[in-house]
Amino acid sequence: MAAVFLVMLYEYSPLFYIALVFLCFLVTTAVIFGWFVWDIPVIVRQSESGSGPVVQTKRMVQVKNPFALEIVHPFAASVAGGITLKSHCTEKCTLTIYWGCSVHKLNEGLQKHVYCFRLKMPQKLEEAIDKEYLHREEFLIEKESDDEKFSRLPQCLSIKDFGNLPRARYPLVVLLTLTEEENRDIYEIVSMVTVIHVPDEKYKLACRILYQYLLTAQGHVYDLKRLFISADDGSLPAGIPTEIDAMDKKLLEKFGTAEGEFDSWKESSKDCVVCQNAPVNWVLLPCRHACLCDCCITYFKQCPMCRECISESFALISSGAPTEDCVENKADPILEEIWEDPDEGNIQEGVNAMMDF
Repeated sequence: MAAVFLVMLYEYSPLFYIALVFLCFLVTTAVIFGWFVWDIPVIVRQSESGSGPVVQTKRMVQVKNPFALEIVHPFAASVAGGITLKSHCTEKCTLTIYWGCSVHKLNEGLQKHVYCFRLKMPQKLEEAIDKEYLHREEFLIEKESDDEKFSRLPQCLSIKDFGNLPRARYPLVVLLTLTEEENRDIYEIVSMVTVIHVPDEKYKLACRILYQYLLTAQGHVYDLKRLFISADDGSLPAGIPTEIDAMDKKLLEKFGTAEGEFDSWKESSKDCVVCQNAPVNWVLLPCRHACLCDCCITYFKQCPMCRECISESFALISSGAPTEDCVENKADPILEEIWEDPDEGNIQEGVNAMMDF
């Protein structure tokens, strides 16, 4: 009966088309405003949304990081051929390299920094890990120096690989510490431990930084995390190289950027993924995508890149609370600073040092 009625309505009355259009309008409106419980990302103003939790702004504190470490030519590094490292420190520091450091002992040593004694010097770390390493080298790094240091396992050890997974030893552990005692009282961060994968005969993956830990004078150990930002070749300024090896360096750690290059980047980069008209300034958690400007952050409850729900967010350059008015941020860039969460102990390195293209 209903079918006969619909056929008659279709043949003799324009009400069928009116009803069909009205039904489509209702369904579309329901999808846009989230009336249905579907995992569909929508753009809404937080003030207009009556459901769902409000995105919290994480309180962050800027902390000066005196250490910077970069792998020079990561694709050329290997256990047999050695590795070249370049460090840039704001004060005179000591670069200590440990080949074949025990995984278990290193984790114990980091725990001892929290509960027992502070790892402010290489000797303290060696005591904490019971000297469970195969080879050790030490270099003195002058203040504001960009000298490259080469390290390789001695041939007398006859080590070609570090065994199968799960491995008992890290290929390379690098420790950066402040050399002068008075500098250890100035900086909150007193040392940085970097775990590096170096390719060998069994695992030929490219050399890369696996973990980086910042150790503070108060006994905290912070795990550095990358920030991910989207940028195509057309949005990159001329001052930033686009070769593959240069991009890999940015993925690992981008340090030592000249002030003029960064100013050029700040002026020409309009890389907010939504409006494409303002620089990125907000990091979304927990996905760690840095993709929104001060204006667009107020419109989203889901990450526009991965669609994960945003639990918290924080600004890379403090400019007050986010507003709906797009105001150009004129704050000076911070090249070698990190953002510390005083509540949970999370540290996110600055966008200038952790940019993922």
